[in-house]
Amino acid sequence: MDSKVLQRLRWRSRRGLLELDLVFDRFWAGPGARMTEEEAAALEALLRLPDNDLLDLVMGRAGAPEPALRGVLEKLRAA
Repeated sequence: MDSKVLQRLRWRSRRGLLELDLVFDRFWAGPGARMTEEEAAALEALLRLPDNDLLDLVMGRAGAPEPALRGVLEKLRAA
């Protein structure tokens, strides 16, 4: 995975909600550093969501909007 892509995604994962920032901090310390291109594309799609919608997905209060996002979403939930 290209380090510039990871840096851009890491920067975009900085959110306005403390809860999401905590999840992403743990994610980047673990599985985020070893993402595939498909996972990076899924994360990019998730990062396009508004903060509250993304938090609902991560907390399990809403289902994944599409199957391609489930893998990264599970990694975020586990972080």
